[in-house]
Amino acid sequence: MNWIQQRWRAWWSARHPPRDDQLLTQRNLYIVPTKVGAAFLLTQAVLLVASINDQLSLGYALTFLLCGAGLASMHTTHANLRGLRLALQPPEPGHADQDLPLAVRLHNPDRARFGVGLRLAEAENATLAWVDVPAEGHAELRLAWRAPARGLHELPLLRIETRFPLGLFVAWSYWRPASKQWVYPAAETPCPPLPTGSAIEGPPQAGSGQGDEDFHQLRGWRDGDRLRDVLWKREAQASDPNAPLWVVERGAALRGSQRWLEAAQTQGLETEKRWQRLTAWVLAADSHGQDWGLRLPGYELPPGQGAEQRRQALERLALA
Repeated sequence: MNWIQQRWRAWWSARHPPRDDQLLTQRNLYIVPTKVGAAFLLTQAVLLVASINDQLSLGYALTFLLCGAGLASMHTTHANLRGLRLALQPPEPGHADQDLPLAVRLHNPDRARFGVGLRLAEAENATLAWVDVPAEGHAELRLAWRAPARGLHELPLLRIETRFPLGLFVAWSYWRPASKQWVYPAAETPCPPLPTGSAIEGPPQAGSGQGDEDFHQLRGWRDGDRLRDVLWKREAQASDPNAPLWVVERGAALRGSQRWLEAAQTQGLETEKRWQRLTAWVLAADSHGQDWGLRLPGYELPPGQGAEQRRQALERLALA
């Protein structure tokens, strides 16, 4: 039995290799009668037997007419998917307590396609997302799934199907995306206050005697300077809106706006709750627009701010 299962999985994997762009062809499309289609086929068999027994010419005509309609429906159902190309959009990261979005773009090089559905293949009671794809155009389908835990996860198996035009047959195909999706820890709610002891003491203010040295570390704005190095507090206090921007020289960053978020500050909490609290702090510090750094056992993220800083911190927490 194990040998049969291994052979089956090898055959199935060869026909459905992981990829983010898949073309539906006869090689990876399947079709079977639906419950309605099975009843239709049974009715055809009964009509044929009755026509033979009673020698009914009109019965023969009706039987073969309906049989031809069924065959035409089967061909149309299969052709409704054949030739479509599925393209996965880059998956957006999310948090462990949220539904994770998936966006799939359907490209149609031929005639219009109707009643195309997409769902999670292995989820119980999964809801189908339906769309009509215009001729020589494209459409987009969106799904949502929930990961079992934080981390970097493979995307779930997807199933695309159609029952167009009469619902007598269902044609479908499986799709295994190759991309992975980041699942960050759930953020603790409500967010606890940021740790008070982690802010680094800043230098004296300019013009206070000892602050003259720090003042001379400033210079005017130049093309290519980082926005994080601008003294925004100084600009906010300036009375002249046309005053030039002042920038802190590299290596002389204004340390008074830096904050460290450390795993040691969450001692006493359960393991998962520690990462949830740090995640909440990362999101809060990022929203405040100040420099912050992250310290975990065996890892340190230097102080900074912005989307890249937030991404690196959340990804590290997802793998902690």
